[in-house]
Order: sequence, then structure tokens, then C-alpha cells
Amino acid sequence: MMHLSKTDLEASDRIRRLNIVNSISGVKPANLIGTVSEKGVKNLAVFSSVVHIGSNPPLIGFVLRPGGEVRRHTYENIVATGDYTINSLPYAFARQGHYTSAKFDAEVSEFEAVGLTPESLEGTQAPFVKESPLKYSLRFCDEISIPRNGTSLIVGEVQDVYVDENAVSDSGYIDLAGLRCAGISGLNSYYKLEKVADFPYARPHEV
Repeated sequence: MMHLSKTDLEASDRIRRLNIVNSISGVKPANLIGTVSEKGVKNLAVFSSVVHIGSNPPLIGFVLRPGGEVRRHTYENIVATGDYTINSLPYAFARQGHYTSAKFDAEVSEFEAVGLTPESLEGTQAPFVKESPLKYSLRFCDEISIPRNGTSLIVGEVQDVYVDENAVSDSGYIDLAGLRCAGISGLNSYYKLEKVADFPYARPHEV
């Protein structure tokens, strides 16, 4: 088994180090975040850092990388309008979703550039992705700074959820494999999800 110390990682080529550290956390859900600028330009960007924060109230977060000299249109639009959507990326559209990460000018809509369809649904001005089988709208509520590396955790409260009712069990579990949602490892590798098993709530006496 390969052993990489912190010193080894720091001494590695930048791209190799980036890819290793991005991959060690495993496969994460691939999501497209939809926003709209104050000028009405529809923005779309792929994220692999979307996480559940809490269920009451329903809070979802995602990590925003440092801006530096690169403008973060997603962030700027969220702060300006307060609205955004999160859309699960179907693996059949992985290529289109991946290329939303290209550094387009603010006046360019990633929807048009990559060939995905913006969808307007009641309750939010931000665009959904029509091709997505699981999507929800959020209102921005918190930005939590992470000083160690200059990133931020953006937290939003879920407003409306749209999903195929056949993919939701009686107890509320959503069949992500059945919806053919993609996962991401690192920055560039996309995976299909496969459901392995269902287990009941774990109690010590059942082990």
C-alpha cells in the first residue's frame, strides 16, 4: 500500500496533489447549481461539495472555493438575488454538466453554451435544469468562512423539491440509482451510482 505523508503531499507536483486530495474523500454527488444574474443571465455550474446540514429547518450547504482573480458568478448571483437551485446531474448528461465548469464570461449562459435546458418553476427566479430528475430551490441564509484555506460554506434553506414520485419510498428515501444520478471523484471523473442494500435504523442490540 502506498504511504503519502503530509510532507510527501506538500512536495508533490501541484496537479498530482490536487487530484489525490480531491479523490480521497470518495465519490460525491454531482450537482448543478442554477442562478440568475441581476441582468437576467442564467448561470449554471457543477459542484461536488453539496452536503446535508439539517432537516428542521431543511438546510443544504456547499463549499465555495476562493475567488482570487477568478469571478465566482454563482456566488455573486446568490448574494445578489438570494435564490438558487440545486439539480442532480444525470449521468447521461455528465459531459454537458462537466463543461459548465469552464470559465465563461458573465454575459454567457452556461445553459446555452453546453446544451442544457433552463426550466422556470413557481416559487423562485433561479433556473432549474429540465433534464435533472431531482431538483430543489433554496434561499440563501448563511455564509461561513473557513480561514484556513479561504473557502466558504454557503448554506441555503430548501423551498421546493421536485422529484419523480416513483423514486420516493413510503418512508421518504429517494432512489438515486434509479434516477440515474451521477457522482464525481476528484475534479474530472464521473461515476454511475449503484444501490447495494437497505438496512434499518441501527440499534446496539441488533448487532
